[in-house]
Amino acid sequence: MKYKIAAIFLLPCVLILTLSFKTKPKKIYHKDWIDFNKNGVKDVFEDPKADIEDRVQNLVSLMNVDEKTCQLVTLYGYARVLEDELPTPEWKNRVWKDGIANIDEHLNTIHGRENTYTENSYPYSNHAEAINKVQKWFIEETRMGIPVDFTNEGVHGLCHKKATPLPAPIGIGSTWNKELVYKAGTVVGREAKALGYTNVYAPILDVARDQRWGRVLECYGEEPFHISEMGKQMVKGIQSQGIASTIKHFAVYSIPKGARDGDARTDPHVAPREMHQLHLYPFKKVIKEAKPMGVMSSYNDYDGEPVSASYYFLTELLREEYGFNGYVVSDSEAVEYVSDKHHVAADYKEAVRQVIEAGLNVRTTFRTPESFVKPLRELIQEGKLSMKTIDLRVAEVLRVKFKLGLFDQPYVETPKKSNELVHTKQDEEFSKQINRESLVLLKNENNLLPLNVNNYKNILVTGPLADEVNFTYSRYGPAENPSTSVYQGIKKYAKNSANVYYEKGCDIVDPNWPGSEIIPTPLSVEEQASINAAVEKAKQSDVIIAVVGEDEKRVGETKSRTSLGLPGRQFQLVQALYATGKPVVLVLINGQPLTINWENKYLPAILEAWFPSTAAGEVIAETLFGDYNPGGKLSVTFPKSVGQIPLNFPFKPGSQAGQPGSGPNGYGNTRVLGPLYPFGYGLSYTTFKYSDLVVNQKTKHSQSDVLVSFKITNTGKREGDEIVQMYVKDKVSSVTTYESQLRGFERVHLSPGETKTVQFTLQPEDLEILDKNMNWTVESGTFKIMIGSSSVEIHLSEEFEVL
Repeated sequence: MKYKIAAIFLLPCVLILTLSFKTKPKKIYHKDWIDFNKNGVKDVFEDPKADIEDRVQNLVSLMNVDEKTCQLVTLYGYARVLEDELPTPEWKNRVWKDGIANIDEHLNTIHGRENTYTENSYPYSNHAEAINKVQKWFIEETRMGIPVDFTNEGVHGLCHKKATPLPAPIGIGSTWNKELVYKAGTVVGREAKALGYTNVYAPILDVARDQRWGRVLECYGEEPFHISEMGKQMVKGIQSQGIASTIKHFAVYSIPKGARDGDARTDPHVAPREMHQLHLYPFKKVIKEAKPMGVMSSYNDYDGEPVSASYYFLTELLREEYGFNGYVVSDSEAVEYVSDKHHVAADYKEAVRQVIEAGLNVRTTFRTPESFVKPLRELIQEGKLSMKTIDLRVAEVLRVKFKLGLFDQPYVETPKKSNELVHTKQDEEFSKQINRESLVLLKNENNLLPLNVNNYKNILVTGPLADEVNFTYSRYGPAENPSTSVYQGIKKYAKNSANVYYEKGCDIVDPNWPGSEIIPTPLSVEEQASINAAVEKAKQSDVIIAVVGEDEKRVGETKSRTSLGLPGRQFQLVQALYATGKPVVLVLINGQPLTINWENKYLPAILEAWFPSTAAGEVIAETLFGDYNPGGKLSVTFPKSVGQIPLNFPFKPGSQAGQPGSGPNGYGNTRVLGPLYPFGYGLSYTTFKYSDLVVNQKTKHSQSDVLVSFKITNTGKREGDEIVQMYVKDKVSSVTTYESQLRGFERVHLSPGETKTVQFTLQPEDLEILDKNMNWTVESGTFKIMIGSSSVEIHLSEEFEVL
């Protein structure tokens, strides 16, 4: 009887304790540490003073299989996979009750996708507070309390509703300004951290060798040294803010066969030596010199082996040779493609096994985490994946989280300060400057540009992109900043000096495009009338500014092209405008090089703007009317025809030569030769002179540095930028190597009459080739230094020998 009374008495006490625990969780936050696993003891992994490797190993040893497998998968954020903006009781029934590796793109907002819009995105402090609430749930409501790595895209600026916008990477590449790119990285990193993101998927280091490929837009260019120097600065800038940079897409992603993308995306045709010297070079250099904490593995194969399931790519090359010490996430569907597209696994479960064995750490795609974790746990239970392998993959993820300080300060400390740290006035000015420096002047016959606004009473701005702004936004950048079209920018600039008129002229494409590129169709009545309307206004104008090219629906991921001419009826519009006899200034908005041969021959001025960001109209107007002197240079070759592709720099000796004019093999004249505009090309409103080249070898041995210096003088009447370029030619080598290779560049600002001395240092690795045995070697012989303003305009040269 006493026993029964005691039992009745204890029951409410237990209930009270249980309720108390629910409303008042254990104190886990201490002065200098957090009790993540809530055991009341400062474990090694919770000790900020302990060695990172000791913390990693301690944490792994305390985790169970469910917790480990959850550290190998991504949860896509709100409106992608995650249905909730903030934690709900249902989360306790989902797989992430045991934790998660990362949450991607949570609450960031995607341009044009209204289902992603949320009040938790903006103001910035709302976002920081919301991320803190999600992080708090994982720390307080999971057994081990492992913090989340919040990832996000960032190649056009941080992918957030109102972060600072940047031009497309092809425009950033055209600045050739390393200091500017580093600053861009610091802006992206600072904004990410202020908003609660801890890992940014940027930069893209792919080498864009096929101009038809839709993602040329998102690459820095076609030349591996240039890409590596720009990418290195972006990584360093991002990571200087305590944020991880995840570089992409590893590897050999950017040259699908025939530029065929989307569903056709497999089979790059690249020889092993070319793969290492061109496509892997930026990844190797950036990993070694900038030490990014993340890598995204690509979904293509190489020589029949899917990269994301390749031990050679993900372990031997990436970790053992390059020294990568972060974690690898898969590009979307890369794991699924191992079985579904490449068919090297009998089913998806076998694909999961292959990628984990190969070295993939985290499956990242628009599917539930359960879809990866369930087969992963089955493989472990069946003995098809060892715990040793799982522990290694988990440790590689956790190491990054420790490096990021997530186990010491997992929250945004002062969310309210985010409103002062994201997209400031200084950031807006910086955004305009990087857009200015991305502009490339391609032609300026008789110095038509810059236009003197006082000399033109009536100005026509025409073309399908003249009053369009969709190209100023990106799926991989800010979503909802105010944007200015070219027409609006010019109208505002000239409002007190000239009458500015607008007429669209034509749509970006015709109804039959792209089929009309191979089977031409006559202009419809409506199309002819639209062109006629532009022509009538052109006749009444003193100058015509035609804004043509491509928009965001014609360029980008899975949007490769079969032709590179102006799409739709734009060419007919340009020809009709030219026929009026009025001067035509062509402004190109495009994401890849275009074969504008007729336009280059007949139109007096062409300005390449790529895909600028939201200040497009303002910076283009400033440049056309002379407030800014364009100084960008092309980071990709413009071919004259798609029939010339591949046509890039660097290239092998003779690979872009002409045809024999005589001899026993006959003669012929059957193809168009040479680029329309070469790599490194770009004009200015001023002129420059190169002089006084000095090549100084400390010794002639292969491991000595070579110091190169020369002078550059602004010989014109305007201040301006010159991008000086150093190329190196290995005159005789044991294997065929490139005609010349870029090995140094600098953007130099000069006032009229000003002279500056430029210095470059050639290091031994700058002279290396892959020899017959596929070893990186500096061979003895004669090397030629060439200093120029493009890859073909060489102004100074000198030779030196290596013993």
